[in-house]
Amino acid sequence: MPSFHETTLSSGLRIAAEIDTRGYSAALGYFVRAGARDEADPESGLSHFLEHMMFKGTASRTAADVNRELDELGGNSNAYTSEEQTVYYAAVLPKFQHRLVDLLTDMLSPKLDEDEFETERQVILEEIAKYEDQPPFGAFERAFELHFGPRGLGRRVLGTRQSITAMTADAMRAYFNRRYQPENIVLAATGNVDFDALVAQVESLTQSWSARSDLASDHAVGANDGPGLPDGISLDADLGVAAARQDYRVGIGSGPSIQDDDRHAARMLAAIVGDEGGSRLFWELIDTGRAEVATVWPQEFSDTGVWMSYLVGAPEDAESNQSLIEDCYRRVATDGVTEDELGQAVNKATAELIMQSERPGNRLFGLGTRWLLKREYHSLDQSLDKLRALTAGSIRAAAQRYLDAPSHVVRAGG
Repeated sequence: MPSFHETTLSSGLRIAAEIDTRGYSAALGYFVRAGARDEADPESGLSHFLEHMMFKGTASRTAADVNRELDELGGNSNAYTSEEQTVYYAAVLPKFQHRLVDLLTDMLSPKLDEDEFETERQVILEEIAKYEDQPPFGAFERAFELHFGPRGLGRRVLGTRQSITAMTADAMRAYFNRRYQPENIVLAATGNVDFDALVAQVESLTQSWSARSDLASDHAVGANDGPGLPDGISLDADLGVAAARQDYRVGIGSGPSIQDDDRHAARMLAAIVGDEGGSRLFWELIDTGRAEVATVWPQEFSDTGVWMSYLVGAPEDAESNQSLIEDCYRRVATDGVTEDELGQAVNKATAELIMQSERPGNRLFGLGTRWLLKREYHSLDQSLDKLRALTAGSIRAAAQRYLDAPSHVVRAGG
């Protein structure tokens, strides 16, 4: 059976591992408390920009070396940035654990070369332009901006063309020294991992990380924010994309945080109401051909959360479809859900959890995020018990708390 191990190194870096020596692979990832909500206006998009630069070389490896070694190790490797964290991860055969740890740890001391910075700036500007050209045309970002305001959790992960164009390498170095301090980082590991060897190696490799705090100046999030809206930001709820053939609508309201006890009930509520197959909205809107997409889900953060909806369909059906979603919300909040609906949703969720747990790479993200944000570990059995303990009453209570009309609906369409 898997066993959980954790320790804190002398630098303050935390290690959390779920070890199963029966596995055929090992997954490791650095989870850094650095995301869009940690940025000031001049830094908008910097966490994501910095993620790109981690692959552009270190004092001992060129960018080509980094990518060649990742290819040599095989398996799967990547990185991502969100509102609250940046993650660098890979899954490999257990025999490559030592090499992978050496590589990932070295990558977290990037060179931040000026030429590479300028090259990657253009890559990110192209990424922003590409994203703006694709449905739903920035509607999710606009929904967050309206709900939270354009800063904090409402700040765009990619930043804006204006903020990325004005970004400097010096600002990135200052941000790196401020956010990539060891006490702000968790190394998570899952699968067939040698924990003692992992701890000893990382303790040795990260001795210099403690010096980063000496380089960081005092900074309060938002200290450099100006009055009014950041450059490149608008709060119009109608994006009015004339070239769009369909109507795209993103709704946002209050939802559970990662700390809330009813977050499991909210997840099952979302499955019953708006899962992509077999939910109430599926039968009312998708199966009938009224909409192409009609789904809902909660999105949790460390101290708050949101309830999201996403509706895509023909422009002439948009208003009636939106009304059907809100009517569905009212009926569930008033009448609750049936035992059959709950049983189906729980059975599906437990099956997905069990199947996903067979791959250490799938377990890595839940482990790393929970240990970073709330220093909490859930075994597979504990997670399954949480789901199986849900009742129709707990689902109805979550519906009454979260299924109100969305506070904002952002429209993108012709």
